[in-house]
Amino acid sequence: MQIGIWVRNFAVLLFVMERTNGNALAISMISVAEFAPMFIFSFIGGTFADRWRPKRTMIWCDVLSAVSVFAVLITLVFGTWKAVFFTTIISAILSQFSQPSGMKLIKEHLPAEQMQAVMSIYQTIYTVFMILGPLLGTFVYQKFGIMVSIAVMGLAFLLSAGSLTFLPSDRVNVIPKQGTTLRQEMAAGVRYVLGKKILTLLGLCFLAAGLGGGLVQPLGIFLVTERLGLPKESLQWLMTFSGVGMFLGGVIVMTSAKAISPQKLLAFGMFISAIGIAVCGLSTTPWLTYLVYLMMGLVMPCIMIGINLMILQNSDSQFIGRVNGILMPMYTGAMVVTMSVSGLLKETFSLVAMYEAAGVLYMIGLVFLLPLLHLPKTISEP
Repeated sequence: MQIGIWVRNFAVLLFVMERTNGNALAISMISVAEFAPMFIFSFIGGTFADRWRPKRTMIWCDVLSAVSVFAVLITLVFGTWKAVFFTTIISAILSQFSQPSGMKLIKEHLPAEQMQAVMSIYQTIYTVFMILGPLLGTFVYQKFGIMVSIAVMGLAFLLSAGSLTFLPSDRVNVIPKQGTTLRQEMAAGVRYVLGKKILTLLGLCFLAAGLGGGLVQPLGIFLVTERLGLPKESLQWLMTFSGVGMFLGGVIVMTSAKAISPQKLLAFGMFISAIGIAVCGLSTTPWLTYLVYLMMGLVMPCIMIGINLMILQNSDSQFIGRVNGILMPMYTGAMVVTMSVSGLLKETFSLVAMYEAAGVLYMIGLVFLLPLLHLPKTISEP
C-alpha cells in the first residue's frame, strides 16, 4: 500500500506540474484531493468500519482503489489528463474506511502487551517510506511516465489486497447485529467520546497540536532562507534529518519503551516538539537547526504511537472506527486551518513569532495531557 501511495503522490504531482507548467492552483488541488476526504468521510468511514467486518472492508477498499486506478488509466488513454486527480480522491476516500478497520483488527486479534510493538513496527515502516517514497515515486515517473506509474499504483493496491487475505478471519461473534440507523450510530460515537475523559482530553490535545503544526508547516522554506541564510534547496536536508530521526525513534520505541504508558510517550513527544519548534524559530545556526530537526524526528514516533495506543486501549472494539473518525480530523482540520492562513500571518508577524506561537500551542496541547499522566493503562476489552 505504501508503494502505491507514494508513487501516486509524486507521479500525480510531477505530471500535473508538467501539464500545467507549474500552475499553483492546479498543484494546490492535489492537496485538496488528498485532505478533503479526511473531513468529509472520516467520521462516516469510521462509523461504517464499526458496522462492517474489518478484514473484508480492508480487502474491498484495496480492490476498489485498484479498479479506480485502472479506470483512470483507460480515461487517460482515451479522454482527459485531468482524470488523474481521481486517483488521489478515490484512494483517499477509501482509506477513510480502511484505516479504522485496520485499527479494529489490531484491537480484536492482538493481546494488549503486543500492541505497542506492532504500532512501533508500523510507524517504522511508514517512516522508511517517508524517506524512500519520494525517491521511488519520482524515479518511476521520470523513468517510465504517467501510464506506467498508474499501472504500478493499481498493481500495488492489488498486492496489498492479496496480502490481506492471509489475515485471520473476522470474528463474527464480536460484530453485533445493528438495529440502528447510521445517524444514530454517529451520534452514539460522539456521546462515547464526550463521555470518556481520556478521549475528550486527547481530542483537545489534537486540536492544539494541529493548530501549532499547521502554523509552521508551510514555513520551512523561509526558515532555511531567512533565518539560516541558506539556498532553498537546503530544505531537503532538514527533511532528511527529520526522516532519519523518525526511523531511529521508531526503532527505539519498538525495542525499549514497552513499560512506558502511551500517555507518557505522547506527553514526552509533545514537550520535546514544543521546545524544538521554539528553538528552530530562534536559531540562526544551521548545525543547531539540523540537530533540532533530528531530535524532533526522534520523538515523532512517540507522538504517533502514543496517539494510536491511547485510542486502541481506551476504546471498546465496537467504537474504534467512530473514535478514530472523530479524533483524527480534529488534528488534520486544525492543521489545515492554520496552514491556510500562515502565509498571511507571516506578512504581519515575524517568522520567529510564528515559530514561538507554534511552540506555545504545543505546550497548551501538553497541558490537556497532564491529568492523564498518572492514570493506569486502561484496556477496553474487545
